This record gives sequence, C-alpha cells and structure tokens, in this order.
Amino acid sequence: MKKYEAKTVEAAVELACEDLMMERESLMYEVTMEKKGLFSKKAEIMVFDLSDVIEYAENYIKDAIANFEIDVTTKSTISDDIIRISLSSDHNSVIIGKNGKTLQAINELTKLAVSSKFKRRFRILLDVGEYKNDKYQKIVRMAKRIARDVQKTKVTATLDHMPADERRVIHNALANMHNIKTESIGEGRKRQITIKYVD
Repeated sequence: MKKYEAKTVEAAVELACEDLMMERESLMYEVTMEKKGLFSKKAEIMVFDLSDVIEYAENYIKDAIANFEIDVTTKSTISDDIIRISLSSDHNSVIIGKNGKTLQAINELTKLAVSSKFKRRFRILLDVGEYKNDKYQKIVRMAKRIARDVQKTKVTATLDHMPADERRVIHNALANMHNIKTESIGEGRKRQITIKYVD
C-alpha cells in the first residue's frame, strides 16, 4: 500500500494517478483521512493493488482456519479477473465439509472480508486439493447429459440450487449447445439454473 496526501481527496487521487501512471478508473484506493476545516483542508488516501488484496485474503483464510486448529498453506493465481486461492492442509476433508459446504462458507466470508476492507468487490474462488475442479467436471457432465435430454424432449429442466461459481461453469459449458438456453432463477442461495429448448 502507498499513501498519498493532498488538500482534497480528488487532488490526492490525481497525485496517485500521476505518480503511478494509471487511469483513475483503474486506481484502487481507500480514503483514510479527510479534514475540511475552515482554515485548513487535508485528505489522505491509501492506494493498493491486487497483491495487497491477495495478501489480505490469504491471511484472513489462515486466521479463520486456525480456529479449527488446522494449519493451512495457500497459493494464489489470477485468471479471468478471478483470484483463485488453492488451500492445502493435513485436514482437507474438514475444510471442504459435507458437500463442500464448509469451503463455500469460508469462500463467502473471505469475499465479504475483502470487500469490506477494500471497499469494492473481488471475485475470489477457493479450492482444496482440486475438489472444486473435480466437482466442476462432474456438474458439467451432468448438465450436458440433461441438456441432450432437453434437446430431444423440448421440456425445460431445472437443476438443484448451487453457488454462483458452479452456475457460471454450467452457463459457459452449455453456451454453444444447439437449441439450448440456460438461465439462472431464484434468489440468493436458492438460485438455480433452468435448461430450456429454443428454436
């Protein structure tokens, strides 16, 4: 993180953009102080980049899992604007939980903590020992099988509710299937995918 000071937040942002040679839209910052006195004005911003976000997320995860008295190592990569954090421990099954529920909860808490800290949303995806990748392959196989049935019967199919990352994988996997359209329905945790026949 890097600190910039000026008389106003706007001026501090301009200073940071100039110094870092960045466009304003790309600048990630937090206003840490703003004084608007009668005789003096002062503003301070902290500028951060993705490495700060990743470091914060990894430390948050390690602290959260330490409550289970489990040591975990993390490895992060970025692809398609998603921060992917791979976790490894001697108790992977405990971190995953039944049907991946514990992993999903840690993922959601991490996203909330990061967006609260940096005042913007980041797409973060946690995985443990390739659990998520294996699950993606299974649900894609299932979705393609159901989509082929929909192509034959022309009857809309509705899948069980699932997290956003799994829905995204299915939408992408079926995007180019002939006469098939996918749509997310429902709210919050109850969101599901429908697979429809279209002419």
